[in-house]
Amino acid sequence: PHLIPDAPELIQAFLNSEADMTCRRNALNMLTLSAPAVAVQWLQENAQLAGSFDELLQLAVIDLIRRAAPSFGAQKGLFVRCIFDMLGAPASSVKYEAATTLVSLTANPAAIKAAAACYITLASKESDNNIKIIVLERLDQLRARHEGILDDLVMDLLRVLAAPDLEVRRKALATVMKLTSRRNVNDVVSMLKKELKKTVDNGDYDKSSEYRLLLIQTIHACAGQFPEVAAEVVDLFLSSISEFGTSSATDAIIFVREVAEKFPALRPSIIAHLVGSFLEFKTGRIIRGALWILGEYAESVAEIRDVWTKLREAIGELPLLAAEQREALEAASGSGAPGDESSSHTNAATSAKSASSSRRVLADGTYATESSLTAQASAVVKLDSKPPLRAVLLHSDFFTGTVLASTLAKLVLRFSALPEVASEEQGSSSGQLNALRAEAVLIMAGIIRIGQSAFVAMPIDEDSYDRVLACIRALEHMDEDSEVLIDAFIGDTQSAFARLVKGEATRTAEEAKKTTRERAVQVDDAIGFRLLAKKGSVATDDDSLERDAELATGGGDAAGRAAVSKLDSVVQLTGFSDAVYAEAYVEVNQYDILLDIMVVNQTGNMLRNLAVEFSTLGDLKLVEKPTSYNVAAYSFSSVKASIKVSSTETGVIFGTIVYDGPGTSDNHCIVLNDIHVDIMEYIRPARCDESQFHAMWTEFEWENKVNMATTREAAENLDLRAYLKHIMKATNMACLTPDNALAGDCGFLSANLYARSIFGEDALANISIEKPTEDSPITGHIRIRAKTQGIALSLGDKISAAKVSLSTE
Repeated sequence: PHLIPDAPELIQAFLNSEADMTCRRNALNMLTLSAPAVAVQWLQENAQLAGSFDELLQLAVIDLIRRAAPSFGAQKGLFVRCIFDMLGAPASSVKYEAATTLVSLTANPAAIKAAAACYITLASKESDNNIKIIVLERLDQLRARHEGILDDLVMDLLRVLAAPDLEVRRKALATVMKLTSRRNVNDVVSMLKKELKKTVDNGDYDKSSEYRLLLIQTIHACAGQFPEVAAEVVDLFLSSISEFGTSSATDAIIFVREVAEKFPALRPSIIAHLVGSFLEFKTGRIIRGALWILGEYAESVAEIRDVWTKLREAIGELPLLAAEQREALEAASGSGAPGDESSSHTNAATSAKSASSSRRVLADGTYATESSLTAQASAVVKLDSKPPLRAVLLHSDFFTGTVLASTLAKLVLRFSALPEVASEEQGSSSGQLNALRAEAVLIMAGIIRIGQSAFVAMPIDEDSYDRVLACIRALEHMDEDSEVLIDAFIGDTQSAFARLVKGEATRTAEEAKKTTRERAVQVDDAIGFRLLAKKGSVATDDDSLERDAELATGGGDAAGRAAVSKLDSVVQLTGFSDAVYAEAYVEVNQYDILLDIMVVNQTGNMLRNLAVEFSTLGDLKLVEKPTSYNVAAYSFSSVKASIKVSSTETGVIFGTIVYDGPGTSDNHCIVLNDIHVDIMEYIRPARCDESQFHAMWTEFEWENKVNMATTREAAENLDLRAYLKHIMKATNMACLTPDNALAGDCGFLSANLYARSIFGEDALANISIEKPTEDSPITGHIRIRAKTQGIALSLGDKISAAKVSLSTE
C-alpha cells in the first residue's frame, strides 16, 4: 500500500473500462483482497448484469460475496439477489458455488429450496459420477440442517435414478428415503414401482439385478415406515416375485413375511397370492420363505385345504422314491436301441426268466430288478420338468425338505385345533384330519428315503434327518400331547418371530431418534456462556462444557466441540528447544485433511525462505505445496496445507522445515514428527441384512484374526455384552446381531459387526468370546474381513489397542 497508494482507484477504473472478462476477473479478485469496500461498490453498480457475466467473472463475484458478507451486512439483500441470478447460469461450476453460497447467506425456505433445486439439476444433468455423488452429499447435508423444507422436491430428486451408475442411484435413494413423508409416500412408491417394472421388463438394463435389489430394499423401507402403503407393496411384490432374481426375490419374501406379522388383516390376501403363484417359485430360499408363511398364517379350514392342495401339486406323485424309481426304469428301458423282431422274440423269454430270478421287493413294497436299480442311479433326470418341491429335493436341498416337513406338521396341528374339527370326534372333519395326517407322514418318509437313495448327489445330513423324524413323531403322538405340540410348533415360532420384528422396529426407531435433531433449548431458557461459567464446572464436566457451548453459539455437536477446544487435534511437530517450533492443527474432512501449522521463530535472527515440506505414506496425496515465508526474530507465521485422501487406510504424513540462516550459504533443516491419520476418521457404523453380510463374508478375501484374552482383574466387573460394547466403540462398528439374541445369561457370546467407510468400502467382523465363570478372564477371537488389506490390518490394530487399554484400566 505504501508503494501504490491509489491502487484500488486504478483497478476500479480499469475494471469499468476493460472488456476482456479474464482481465476483469483478475481486477475484481485484486479489489476483493485489497479493497473490499470498492469491490462491493462496483458490484452495486453492476448487479443487474451479474447473470450475463462470463463464468470466470461470475465465480469472482461469488468469491467477493462470500468474503464480504460478514463485514457488509447492510448489503445482504444485494448479495442474495445476485446469487439468485447466478443460480440459472449455464456453467455448472457457477451453479454449484452459487447454491453453496446462498445457503450460507440465508436460511429463508425459498432460498433453501432454490439451492436444493439447483443441486438436483446438477445431479441430473452432469455426466461425471463423482460430481453427482458430491452434489448429492451436499443436498443431504442441506436436508439435515433444514428438516421438512425439501420434502416437496423428492419427485424431482427421483430423476437422478436415470443415471447408470449404481453408487449414484444408491446415494439418491438414501436421500429420497429421508425426504419421504406421509404427504408424498404414495407418489414415491408409484415412481419406484415404475423403476422396478423397468428392470423386470428390460433384460439388458444395466446392472438390473443389483438395481432391482436396491429398489426392493427402498420400497421395503418405505412400507416399514408408512404402513398405509404396505398392502399396495405386498401386491406388487407377490405379483412379480417369480420374475425377480434369487437375491431380489429373497428380500421380497422377507418383506412379505414381516407384513404378514405386522398386519393380520392382510394375511388372507397374502396366503391367496402365495398359493396362486407357488408353482412358479424355483429356488430353495424363496420356497422356504413361502412355506414358512403358509405354515404360520393359514388359519381357516378353507385356507389350509387350499395350501395343502397346492403343496401336493408342488410335490408330485407319491410315494416319492417309488415314483422316481419307476421313472428311471421307464427312461432306461425306453433308451435301449431297437433290434429286429426275431431277436426281440428270441430274447424275450431269456430276459423274462432273468428278471424273475433277480427281482426283489423294495422298501416301499414295489418290485424292481437289479438292472433297474443300476439304471436308476445312472439315469439322467430332467429336473426342470418336475414340480418345484420335488426338484429341490432331488437337488439335495434337504433344508427345504425340513421346512416342508415342519409346514406340514403345523398345518395338521392347526387343522386339528380348529373348533369345527375339534368338536367332531366321529365325522367328516375327523376323517379329513386323519387323511391329512397320513399323507403328511407319507411325504416326510419320502423325504428321508429320497435323501438315502442314489437319486441325489449328496445324502441327507443328520440335522435334516433328525428334524424330519421329529415332525413324524410329533404327528404320531399328537393325540396324547396335542397342546404341547401346538405350543411348540405354532405358538413358540410365532412369538419368536414377533419378538424379532418388534426388536427390529425398536432398533429402527432408536436410530431415527438419534439422527433427528431435537430442540435442546427453549425460547425462554437462560443463555449460558462457557467462558463466564465457574471454574469447577468448566474443569469437571465435559458434557456441560459442550452443552454450554451449544447454548451460547446456537450450534449442534460440531459447533460445541469447536467452541470447547481444538487442542485435542493439535500435533507437536518439533521440540521446544529447536530453533523453529511448529505445531499443527489437524482437521479431517470427508475426502481431505487440512493442516493448519503454526511456525514460531525462537531465534534472534530473521529466518529467510522458511518452507514446510511434506511427504506422505499410503493413499495420501499432497494437493498444494506450502509457499516459503520470511519469519522475523521471535515472530510466528501460519502455514496451511491440504492433503487428499483416496482410501480407508492408516496413512502417515512426515516432512521437514527448511530455511536460510543469516549467512547467504547457511541452510538449515529440521525433521518434523510424523502425523498419523487415524482410520477411525473414515469408518462409520452401518447396517445390512443377514444375506448381504454372508455374501460379503464369502466374497472378501482379506481376513485378520485377533485373539482376545483379558486379565482376571480387567474382566472382574465386566460381562460379555459390556466387552462387546467396548470393542464396538473402539472400532466404530455397528452390531448386526439382534438384542434379543444377545439377551440372557450365558458364558459365550457371538455377534456380527459391520461398518462402512466414507469411500464405500465395507468392513465385516465376527466376535466369538467366552467367560465360563464370574472370576475367569474373557477369551476368544475376532475375525475381520475386508476387500482391502489395509482396512483389515488397521481394524486389527485398533482392536489390539482396545484390548491393551482395557487391561491397563
